[in-house]
Amino acid sequence: MPASTISSKGQTTIPVEVQRTLNVKPGDKLQYFLESDGRVSLVPKIYSVADLAGVLPPPKKTVSVEDMNLAIEQHAVSLNEP
Repeated sequence: MPASTISSKGQTTIPVEVQRTLNVKPGDKLQYFLESDGRVSLVPKIYSVADLAGVLPPPKKTVSVEDMNLAIEQHAVSLNEP
């Protein structure tokens, strides 16, 4: 079981196998969750949706709101057909 020591400044090094399990690298942020039974959960910090800007390529085909509404309407009608 991995372990680490807390320094006099309250710092510690995350063991390599824990870093691998969490899939974190230098510069990543970690989030701590304090459980009611005294345990602490450590997980990689989840980023906001804004941080994902540019991750996906632009769509090959754009669709207007009107076309989306028409497709939704057609699908709803098809659900009510016998």
